[in-house]
Amino acid sequence: MTSSSSTPGLTAFNALDEHAATAALREACASTEWGRRLLAGRPYATTDVLLRASDAAMAELSTADLQEAMAGHPPIGRPEPGDPTSAREQRGMAGASEELRAEMLELNLAYQDRFGHVFLICATGRTGEQMRDAVKERIGNSPEQEREIVRTELGRINRIRLTRLVEEDAPA
Repeated sequence: MTSSSSTPGLTAFNALDEHAATAALREACASTEWGRRLLAGRPYATTDVLLRASDAAMAELSTADLQEAMAGHPPIGRPEPGDPTSAREQRGMAGASEELRAEMLELNLAYQDRFGHVFLICATGRTGEQMRDAVKERIGNSPEQEREIVRTELGRINRIRLTRLVEEDAPA
């Protein structure tokens, strides 16, 4: 997933004007502060350096910054219509039964009532059942525990999205 050398996509990302780079980063993560920190670190020599910068920025986000980042994610089982990233990442729910979808809706609402934000998990590669089990397990966490789990999950999502940005879908 990571690269020790520069890719054409990374070179293109480094060369984007500030507005375009900000927009590209916003697609990866809705946190303004996270994007600002990554923008300030350009140019990146390798994908690994970019990913480490993302991890460092994520570790420093405030609770408000995390809330902003989470606001950019739809609930599990309800990807944003017309958003290929959301649909791709939540593919594990695509073939879920109506029963599982209804259960996830109920669990998402209970989680949101408890924590004040959507249940956030790096859904890539997970089945609907695995996501259901994760929300069931995590709903009993304290708000502090859950905030740190969310920070970790956001970091995983950001790594996947950044890697796709610089290695597969070279920015225009």
